[in-house]
Amino acid sequence: KYPAEYVAYEARVTGAIHKAGLPAPAVGGVVEVEGRQGIILERLDGPSMLQVLRSRPWRIGQLGRTQAELHAAIHSCEMPELPSLRENLRGAIQAQADLPNETKGAVLNHLEQLPDGNTLCHGDFHPDNILMSSRGPVVIDWANPRRGDPLADVASSSLLLRLAPLPQFMAEKWMINMLRAWFHSAYLKRYLELRPFSRDRISAWELPLVASRLADNIPDEREIILAFVEKALLSQ
Repeated sequence: KYPAEYVAYEARVTGAIHKAGLPAPAVGGVVEVEGRQGIILERLDGPSMLQVLRSRPWRIGQLGRTQAELHAAIHSCEMPELPSLRENLRGAIQAQADLPNETKGAVLNHLEQLPDGNTLCHGDFHPDNILMSSRGPVVIDWANPRRGDPLADVASSSLLLRLAPLPQFMAEKWMINMLRAWFHSAYLKRYLELRPFSRDRISAWELPLVASRLADNIPDEREIILAFVEKALLSQ
């Protein structure tokens, strides 16, 4: 159950993004049912991009490029009224008791060297948040959009595509890892065709993004995150 103000905020932001002409669902308002707040969203038919990938893996290159085109379209929009992504990362990192003070200081110093901005950033942009509807692909789950450097948003998606853990007992993990590497390559290549940037600028965001994930308090990820952070700092 989410607080009423969170629901109202998501409805307001999603509506503004839709009105800006971006591929987001239309919003019909906020309702309360049995004491719980909910958002009335445009009804969208069709599977998620992830479901299409699972059923039609031969489309993986095309779908990777489609995700990139959607992300580039989102990054064509500025929303200075949104909270700052960089400030959000700073707060999450500062609050981490799991990070030794010296490590935390180094990560925060790295973050200070990275740009802020007013570009709309989704924050959780991956194939399961894209619906392949009859009116075209539509991006959902606008619960925590931020403003900032678009390459931070690309880095976040890149990390999810490369490193998101698979279920422990999933069969054919090697094949799934190979396919998602192919998808990730197609996504990143197409994005950089549409918005030419150095890959180093994307990679620079990975350290603070990964460090901030400690705030999610996922026990299975703690050691992996700490090892990633230490390795990233040693390579600088």
